[in-house]
Amino acid sequence: MTIGLKQGTVRLESYTPAWARRFAAEKRRLARYLTTRGTRVEHIGSTAVPGLAAKPIIDIAIAIPSFKRLPSVTAALERARYTYKGEYGLPGRHFYVRGEPVSFHLHLVEHTSEHWVRWLAFRDYLRANPDDAVQYDRFKQDLAVRFASDRDAYTKAKTPFVNTMLTKALKKCKIS
Repeated sequence: MTIGLKQGTVRLESYTPAWARRFAAEKRRLARYLTTRGTRVEHIGSTAVPGLAAKPIIDIAIAIPSFKRLPSVTAALERARYTYKGEYGLPGRHFYVRGEPVSFHLHLVEHTSEHWVRWLAFRDYLRANPDDAVQYDRFKQDLAVRFASDRDAYTKAKTPFVNTMLTKALKKCKIS
């Protein structure tokens, strides 16, 4: 199983349990670099939902107690061969990538971040609601054909659908 995707492109692959194994291996690898107490690491995005097609990039969310430690955490992630991209269009989230082509997206937030709650609620909702996951999968497949060479347009086109699902998710999921 290969992971990675050329920047700006969209290619969805059928779900494989290998994505969960790649996340688990990367989480263990990151633990050698991330020593901040209270750090939480979660697999998010479509590769974290069994049965869902996804871009072959593993999304990792990391919550830390405070951005006061951001310089030391960024230095540790750079030692782990991640490239820092700043907030990258999403205030309150610090974004990192690894691999050529990019194989891992890492999203760093504070524990109290709304992003953290939303990402986990969305993932957990799709895991628990296979009918909605299938509906999301079909929608993404259609968009991937339409926007194969324009990832920004693909992402923007997904947003209203994702927000509808997220509203359902936030009503049902309890995240801490």
